[in-house]
Amino acid sequence: MNETYFEYGTAADRWDRAQMFFETKEYMTAARILEGLVAEAPEQVSPRLLLARAYYHSARLGRAETELRTVLERDPVEPYARLMLGRTLERQGRDAEAAGHLRMAAAFSGDFDAEAGRVGG
Repeated sequence: MNETYFEYGTAADRWDRAQMFFETKEYMTAARILEGLVAEAPEQVSPRLLLARAYYHSARLGRAETELRTVLERDPVEPYARLMLGRTLERQGRDAEAAGHLRMAAAFSGDFDAEAGRVGG
């Protein structure tokens, strides 16, 4: 595939194409399309979050972490980004750093036992 394939069509066309590639587990291809969408509309959370997921699933954890932190800078209470950042950090062996993000994600989802101070009550 040449570069124009990733840039072809409207933003909506490319979004649909990226989702299709993601759903078929072609994460690297989805990421190439999403990178262009994120560059065009950096304020949009959905393409950036899907890009982070594509990076995560293709083991590009540093890139996933960068995208997730950018999402959380814009929306600190985005629960899925918080959960994914925790999982990304865990996968990098950074369990202590991941724990706070996972606790926040659990609290956002209502799965936090405040009395016991732990996730999953």
